[in-house]
Amino acid sequence: MTIGPVEWLFSTVLSLYLWIVIASAVFSWLVAFDVINLRNRLVATIYDTCDRLTTPLLNPIRKILPNLGGVDLSPVVLILGIQMVQNFAVPLIPF
Repeated sequence: MTIGPVEWLFSTVLSLYLWIVIASAVFSWLVAFDVINLRNRLVATIYDTCDRLTTPLLNPIRKILPNLGGVDLSPVVLILGIQMVQNFAVPLIPF
């Protein structure tokens, strides 16, 4: 079964967003453990961009999930959601 251009585009955008979520989580860990610092202009720009792209979808998940102290599971939930949409919703696009 071949996929059409709309399915390919939608799946590619979801894959790129998945990698942005992963990069945002890794950056937050590296900043928290002081492996990298935000005084570097390039690092600060990348961190800010990833944060601005992921915060609108992570905040509603954070409101639903219970507080686990310093552990933030919202990126994991978002990644699972993206994977679910890629596997089940993208093949149903009628184009």
